[in-house]
Amino acid sequence: MKNTLTKTNIASIHQAMDSTKAPVKKGLIVDVGESLGFARSSIHHAINSIFLKASKRGYYTFPISGVTGELPTSNIPVSAPAALTPAQNFKLATTVASVVDDEIHIPRVDPTYVKWGEFKTVSDILASGIFFPLYIEGMSGNGKTFMVEQACAKAKREYIRVQISPETDEDDLIGGFRLINGETIYQKGPVVKAMERGAVLLVDEIDRSTNKIMCLQGVLEGNPVLLKKTGEVITPARGFTVIATANTKGRGSDDGRYTAASIIDDAFLERFVATIEQEYPAANTEKKILVKHAEKYEVNDAEFIDKLVAWSNVIRKTFEDEAVDEVISTRRLCHIVKSHSIFANRMKSIEMCINRFDSETKDAFLDLYTKIDESANLEEFTQEDETIENVKYNSMVDVP
Repeated sequence: MKNTLTKTNIASIHQAMDSTKAPVKKGLIVDVGESLGFARSSIHHAINSIFLKASKRGYYTFPISGVTGELPTSNIPVSAPAALTPAQNFKLATTVASVVDDEIHIPRVDPTYVKWGEFKTVSDILASGIFFPLYIEGMSGNGKTFMVEQACAKAKREYIRVQISPETDEDDLIGGFRLINGETIYQKGPVVKAMERGAVLLVDEIDRSTNKIMCLQGVLEGNPVLLKKTGEVITPARGFTVIATANTKGRGSDDGRYTAASIIDDAFLERFVATIEQEYPAANTEKKILVKHAEKYEVNDAEFIDKLVAWSNVIRKTFEDEAVDEVISTRRLCHIVKSHSIFANRMKSIEMCINRFDSETKDAFLDLYTKIDESANLEEFTQEDETIENVKYNSMVDVP
């Protein structure tokens, strides 16, 4: 006995896959067909008899409307299509929505940014338009994220930044159902939006993730991705690529500096084409960065900037020799310059910005700075004299 798979049946599979016109993997057609209640043998026969082969091996396109014909199924009964799940009913009733794409944007060119290190490497990757997953590793505060953002700004490339935490999961990244204006809508996540727009996806602090991030493994291959909750297949647009930043190489932090850093599955890491090791900038480059930052906050103290660069470089060399456990990052130097714009006091600005360190480390860093900047001692004494004068004045007046 022959069973017939009609064009209507094929249309139901097509509709469940969001009426895609792009070539689709054979296995995906079979999976979707089986989920709708059709026998596997019947689906395979339809693929071989009616579906059109694509140029890429193992991929097929749906036949044009009007295709007819009986499809023998080796006498295996074809069960009636199973009842659709609530998610499938929703999928057939409405289109998959992105809701908003505001998070995808072309970053603004920041006039304070100084091009250095691997900026040209990142820019060349973006200019190529090739899918090139890149992993950038380096200590905190050395400009990894800022570099990617400004490379996108220079190239006028759309960009979306996803901040990773231990709670980040597939729903956050790929998408999920949301209750919006009283309706249940499937909202695409930032990863899918970046794929569709051909944007740069920046996965920031990727080593703060758990195994839940393994949902990106297929994305990192650059192939079409199936949205399991809707059946839609997302094909990456040209220009889409993934850049990840991290403080470690995905092996955790042995020295305890980054306690939240996780060990990332090796199969996941292997999908990144290349890795950049980002160091702190050289002294002359760091000076340029601080000068730009000083201009932004109207700090007119070139000598202070010279002293800060010398101070931070001595601390970093001491850190490399394992004589101290902390380091002064480029970001922290920028914080000090910003503080100086408010207090106009070198020592106070430094102390406020390094108070996060333990007392012993803080005192050692402050003592080192006073040895580099002799005027800092005079500044301290002047501040103490002002405090004494204020105490004297307050004792002479009646306080209500």
